[in-house]
Amino acid sequence: MIFTRPKPTSHAPDTSIYERRESVVRSYTRSMPRQFTRAESVWMHDNQGGRYLDFLSGCSTLNYGHNHPVLKQALLDYIAGDGITHGLDLHTDAKADFLNTLEQVILKPRGLDYRAMFTGPTGTNAVEAAIKLARKVTGREMVIAFTNGFHGMTLGALACTGNAAKRGGAGVPLNHVAHEPYDGYHGPDVDTADLLERRLADPSSGLDAPAAILVETVQGEGGLNVASPEWLRKIADIAKRHGALMIVDDIQAGCGRTGGFFSFEGMGFTPDIVTMAKSLSGMGLPFALTLFRPELDQWSPGEHNGTFRGNNHAFVTATAAFRHFWSDGRFQEDIDRRAALLERRLDAIAVEFGLSTRGRGMMRGIDLGSGETAATVTAACFDRGVIIETSGAHDEIVKVLAPLIIDDALLSAGLDIVERSIREALSAPIGVAAE
Repeated sequence: MIFTRPKPTSHAPDTSIYERRESVVRSYTRSMPRQFTRAESVWMHDNQGGRYLDFLSGCSTLNYGHNHPVLKQALLDYIAGDGITHGLDLHTDAKADFLNTLEQVILKPRGLDYRAMFTGPTGTNAVEAAIKLARKVTGREMVIAFTNGFHGMTLGALACTGNAAKRGGAGVPLNHVAHEPYDGYHGPDVDTADLLERRLADPSSGLDAPAAILVETVQGEGGLNVASPEWLRKIADIAKRHGALMIVDDIQAGCGRTGGFFSFEGMGFTPDIVTMAKSLSGMGLPFALTLFRPELDQWSPGEHNGTFRGNNHAFVTATAAFRHFWSDGRFQEDIDRRAALLERRLDAIAVEFGLSTRGRGMMRGIDLGSGETAATVTAACFDRGVIIETSGAHDEIVKVLAPLIIDDALLSAGLDIVERSIREALSAPIGVAAE
């Protein structure tokens, strides 16, 4: 449990190749200026001898940590046996194993009956397929998304995203999406599901009948806003009554991040379509999936495809992750225990400083009130050996996305650093970083 800073050096790391050849669009490197060399479990190492506890987890892409030995060995064995790497949508042993395991370990125990569509390598591909399918099935164009939602950076998914800076990069109008207020957007006394129902029921509201309602149960990039089960059930009922399909974006909140494998488990509704990516492969390998009710499978062959929809290496590691972590309830019990620890610690900090907390499960954060203060905290954490980021409309939320496999002692040690960094930031004059 040792956090080590980089060894002193008389020379700054050579970043000339990045400055010369990589686009300035890069972002994480600006707040984490290190050259990382290797990673294992919950740790990342740089080329100056520094070791960092990873509370970012690739934005929830590494829920099982870095290079988990079970997943790594499954991939090494597959590669050593000259297994198919790239197969478009051909039948392969790896795909069959994945689908059988998805069916037996994930879907059937949860009473779910979904077809699986392999869309391409990343989450935005899954969202594009979902909204395209909803429009095809319903014959409608409009999609309802929500304030502070984030769904991807390609044009269809970006149209459903709320963030103005990201939307501004499109360069074209982002149409056929209405952004309605998320749960709690107008405060605790306003039921925004009722507002949506009123708008849809009123033929003079100006809101066209939607093809789909797209929602995150916990808004990852939007500030860890949490929708209540009651609100989500209302949204599901509204979608059904108005002939729309309900899409749950589980790209960041799924794969155990909020407790169950799916973020909507136990909430009393079943989405028509679910989008997944990030930790689906378990190893950080590109892999996205759109799940939908069988009767919605109305595609013509090849109507929607992608060159890298058949990542067999990701099939192998995802199958290993399902079998190792989700074949019984022990892993979810571990997540629940660690989530309770995380909640207690963040709540205690919030009470001490008059702040508020956000999130659910192992997807939680604390609202520092301003992006400047939150940036000071994350920079101090990084200097002390913890990698952590912010989220929210103004980047004001310090967001803890520790690997789900982290042991309780290490989680507590990392939170000690977060707490110390918050304490120092809030006691320092504005604009002055803590030592």
